[in-house]
Amino acid sequence: MFNFDERVDRSGTFSCKWEKYKGKDILPMWIADTEFKVAPSIINACRQQLDHGVLGYHLPSQHQPANEAVVHWCKSQYGWDIQPSWIVWTPGVCPGFNVAIRAFCEPGDKVLIQTPNYPPIIASPEINHCEGVHIPTVEQTDGWMIDFDALETQAKDPKAKVFIMCNPMNPVGSTLNQAQLDKIAQICTDNNVILCSDEIHCDLILDDIQHLPAGNHPTLQSRSITLMAANKTFNIAGLGASFAIIPDAQVRQQFNLAARGIVPWVNIMGLIATQAAFTLANDWHEAQRNYLIGNRDYLAKAINAIPGLKAIPAPATFLMWVDASALDLQGAKNVQDWCESRGVGPSPGADFGDEHFFRLNFGVSRSMLEEVVDRLSL
Repeated sequence: MFNFDERVDRSGTFSCKWEKYKGKDILPMWIADTEFKVAPSIINACRQQLDHGVLGYHLPSQHQPANEAVVHWCKSQYGWDIQPSWIVWTPGVCPGFNVAIRAFCEPGDKVLIQTPNYPPIIASPEINHCEGVHIPTVEQTDGWMIDFDALETQAKDPKAKVFIMCNPMNPVGSTLNQAQLDKIAQICTDNNVILCSDEIHCDLILDDIQHLPAGNHPTLQSRSITLMAANKTFNIAGLGASFAIIPDAQVRQQFNLAARGIVPWVNIMGLIATQAAFTLANDWHEAQRNYLIGNRDYLAKAINAIPGLKAIPAPATFLMWVDASALDLQGAKNVQDWCESRGVGPSPGADFGDEHFFRLNFGVSRSMLEEVVDRLSL
């Protein structure tokens, strides 16, 4: 019904992903958008809005269908009963975690960050005149997980005001179970730390695991900001629509005050696309998930067959964190240079906090993924 095998020609579209290597024989496997066409139901909803012919101002809090769609999605996907008033729309999750720092930190305060992590998260403390404190993510027998001892130690510092984490984790693809989220909730509560949880990949859990939103944890309802979006799941990131769910009125007020005059409204096309994604595209969502499972399993096996490379098939996201610490660089300057010399352009591990790794985006057609493997196997 949906053709995820199609290789869409994005040349000439000024795609950020493809512009990076424009004019070079390098396949772009870096930035986290997929190569899949958007669900027909989303395209049709956007087309209907365009056919209306007027694209004026729309206040997101007044767009009842979009807010109801978020409420419906949280209930149907996570069993989370939220109120529309808890939703704060933002034009991306990046404004969300930067606003969280502005809202709850003074210059010189400390922001705890689970690493490796999404580069804009790593950059956010310094942008907001704070000190970033990295909490390691350690490799275990079944994947990667936060170093809870390090988190507890650093959270005791009176200057530690905010903890920013990803769940599922970017780039390692791990998810939190109940005991792990309980531990984080206890640490944040004991040390009066606000948790800002970037959960933009939470609808891309590939294994049979239930996502646990931070804001649905009883201990975290009074001290959490949960960042979500349809962007990664439904490949609509270019429309600039995401949202924070903030159950506590005081936390929500501080967040809104910090955003005032800086963060613009989400535009009408982003609202329409999000509404359609959460109400009309379930079949597309499930079909994509099944396709990504096949891609992940194929890629993990292929990567682990290449001398010097190692990857754990993670339970979530369309991103694979590849360990190249044992790689023979064969004269290349570094791991990224080695990949690019073979015609593959991943995200550099150094941007996430570890130069011995790279991140591969497997949200592509199987034929494109096979071509990537062929190039890396040379």
